[in-house]
Amino acid sequence: MSTGINWLKYSSPQAFYPLAGRLIPWFACVAVVLMGVGLYMGFFVAPTDFQQGEAYRIIFVHVPAAWMSMFLYVVMAVWAGIGMGLNARLSFMMAQAIAPTGAMFTFLALLTGAMWGKPTWGAWWVWDARLTSELILLFQYAGVMLLRTSIDDLRRADRASAVFALVGVVNVPIIYFSVQWWNTLHQGASVSMATGSKMASTMLTAMLLMTLAFWLYSIAVILARVRCVMVERESLPVWNEKPAVIQETVEAR
Repeated sequence: MSTGINWLKYSSPQAFYPLAGRLIPWFACVAVVLMGVGLYMGFFVAPTDFQQGEAYRIIFVHVPAAWMSMFLYVVMAVWAGIGMGLNARLSFMMAQAIAPTGAMFTFLALLTGAMWGKPTWGAWWVWDARLTSELILLFQYAGVMLLRTSIDDLRRADRASAVFALVGVVNVPIIYFSVQWWNTLHQGASVSMATGSKMASTMLTAMLLMTLAFWLYSIAVILARVRCVMVERESLPVWNEKPAVIQETVEAR
């Protein structure tokens, strides 16, 4: 059944720009609420772990951040692949906008992992397979961003960074399965699609709320950043303020 909405028109940056502006407040507000509830449940409601004590509570930030670091890299690679295949400007812009947020979550995962590792393992860092592959992911995000900024020609920069992102996606399953493939110090997954959850229901709820909050936060930030990318690339005024002028400018190009 047709919804009567021509979704294809939003593949145009000019149409997507005002839509993104309208969506950002909704995603941001829901993300803040969910993050507040998730942190409260994780730090004040969830029971104390019988082995790790209170130190385990960092996982309510660490695990969702690690999940988002891998998920966003895959999404970035998908947008880059679509951009390569269809030569779509918006896809390249989305890939460009995702990279900083993915890098931020990767850094957050490494930082909180170190904060958890010190009281648990007795060391801030070990060259464990999971930690090392996650660190490589951070370098990959940095590589995508640096490669794009190091090439003056926009089309070449888009394609070079897209190829880099697509090749690097092979590291994502390595991160995820590293605890199974190698004898690592990092503990196995507490939540698995195959075996379910090994956590108490309160812990699982808090973690899922934080994951959803990080996801919505990512959408809001990426939409805001892609609007900046559009304006920067097209050297246009703020598009939704004077649509007639913008349309004339675009048609004149």
